[in-house]
Amino acid sequence: MSSPTTEAAAPAPAGVLVPHRWLILVFIGTAQLMVVLDATIVNIALPTAQADLHFSNADRQWVITAYALAFGSLLLLGGRLADLFGRKNAFLVGLVGFALASALGGSADSFTVLIVARVIQGVFSALLAPAALSLLIVTFTDPAERGKAIGIFGAVAGSGASVGLLLGGFLTENFSWRWTMYINILFAAVAFVGGLVLLHRTARSRTHLDIPGTLLASVGLFCLVYGFANAVTHSWSSVNSWGFLAVSAVLLAAFGLWLTKTAHPLLPPRILIDRNRGGAFVALLVLGSGLYGELLFLTYFLQQILQLSPVRTGFAFLPMNVCIMLTAMTGASFFLPRFGPKLVVSAGMLLCLGGALWLTMLDTHSGYAADVLPALVLTGLGMGLVFATGMSQATAGVAGQDAGVAGAMVNTMQQVGGSLGPALLNTVVVSSTTAYLAAHRSTPPSVEAAAGVHGYTTAFAWAAAVFGIGLVLAGLLFRRKDTAA
Repeated sequence: MSSPTTEAAAPAPAGVLVPHRWLILVFIGTAQLMVVLDATIVNIALPTAQADLHFSNADRQWVITAYALAFGSLLLLGGRLADLFGRKNAFLVGLVGFALASALGGSADSFTVLIVARVIQGVFSALLAPAALSLLIVTFTDPAERGKAIGIFGAVAGSGASVGLLLGGFLTENFSWRWTMYINILFAAVAFVGGLVLLHRTARSRTHLDIPGTLLASVGLFCLVYGFANAVTHSWSSVNSWGFLAVSAVLLAAFGLWLTKTAHPLLPPRILIDRNRGGAFVALLVLGSGLYGELLFLTYFLQQILQLSPVRTGFAFLPMNVCIMLTAMTGASFFLPRFGPKLVVSAGMLLCLGGALWLTMLDTHSGYAADVLPALVLTGLGMGLVFATGMSQATAGVAGQDAGVAGAMVNTMQQVGGSLGPALLNTVVVSSTTAYLAAHRSTPPSVEAAAGVHGYTTAFAWAAAVFGIGLVLAGLLFRRKDTAA
């Protein structure tokens, strides 16, 4: 029988303020930014890397998918390892591993080496991301301060994807695609030094690692992300899509059953049964599903229809980032205590819904300022509210020994949503574009641009439907003006 977690592994008691906590937040936020932006920073660099390393168009997707597969499938394990072996240890090891993998990727002389580096990056991200969020939970013990800190952290997480696009374009155009990898070494070094000096080492939990649960969850999540990734590049009818999704459903169902049978589950059911916490996980999943697909095809619209360069496309998303920061930093600390998670998350989903509906009005004559910018503002304001409130409610009231796995669930929901959204909306874009071209066969060549826009706007309408589902679920799942201590 295992002994309980030692007191040192739990958060400091309320009222006992951790020294240098705001400076600690800077280093934790730096690590989180590195993890999030690395999902997109290589996107713009891919054509240059492909020409340099001579790999095919069919192989190109694996530079992105390899990272997502390793990251998404190992998050729950990474979160539990942070709880078992110490969050500071997990944080520092994750940073070192990620930096070394980035150095390997930047110096890659073949496609194989680059893919191996991306897989290793994903592995250490799965250890690093839950550790960062759990460190935030145990560092900020005052509820008001924690709300502000989670808001800042949510702003970083919410804006990381578009920051990655901007930074990736700048580095590729002015230096080399390899610097989209090397830049991570700088991020990791800053966060490592700060973490090593300022973070307090927590005692290791003596709870056993749930090996069967780890295998079921990791393989199940791998099949889930892999199935969605294949749906993007192939079709839902391909056995590589539905087959892996079916296997994932079986394994994750078995994992859920196993959680109720074992004494030391990888994901303790007590984390999931709180109504607000469950609602937060669902909200983050829905937001990721609608958002990542929407932003992907908006990026295509900006580059293919408005003819913006990669760097200008990155700058085009900056207003959205500003809005994310505005509502994320006020959502958890100001709006949440006054209105409760039901109203705040519902308002965020409604704003995202409005932004997606605005984008459905785009056509080949649309411009950025009048037709795209208002949608980005609405979406950014909504994202900040949902991200900050979701993170706050997903981690509120979590015991110290469960902080890592709770943080892992936050990242898992975002990762699964980020895989589902592009897969679903890609199918919508392809089918609607094909139908449009079939209906306008005798029209001039310019119809191809119109068909592309028709596909994008159809996808935006589906994204709006996803946010509408999120709005309904937020109203059903969250309690009104009820935030866990």
